[in-house]
Amino acid sequence: MSIDRRISLITLGVDDVARSTAFYEKLGWAKSESSQAAITFIQLKGTVLGLFSRQSLADDAHVENTAKGFSGVTLAHNVTSKKGVDAVFKFAIACGATEVKKPEEVFWGGYSGYFADPDGHLWEIAFNPFFPMDAEGHVVLPE
Repeated sequence: MSIDRRISLITLGVDDVARSTAFYEKLGWAKSESSQAAITFIQLKGTVLGLFSRQSLADDAHVENTAKGFSGVTLAHNVTSKKGVDAVFKFAIACGATEVKKPEEVFWGGYSGYFADPDGHLWEIAFNPFFPMDAEGHVVLPE
């Protein structure tokens, strides 16, 4: 049996679904009509982002809703230039994101910065000269 390698849906556990939805809408991401009061779905290129109550998400997975902090997970938005990183980062901050690390040259040869959404989920905005992007803006790993 062959299994496709993909991530179909990323769900973020949030304290206030309406507040988080408003933040992502400020970023220009549209809430799907499939959304409900308890969960927001945002269609991205090839992936859906879900915003769901942190407690409800923990209950669904049968795990404790433990204290917030660094979870060992970040989300990334890659762009095609350093100027692109600066522009996306500045826009996110203007939309209410919290600055975590200003964009800078990084040890692996790229340029990136981090911000946190209203619930502390970390987003990296990056230009990686070693990961080309296709015409639709998808990262294409070298073979």
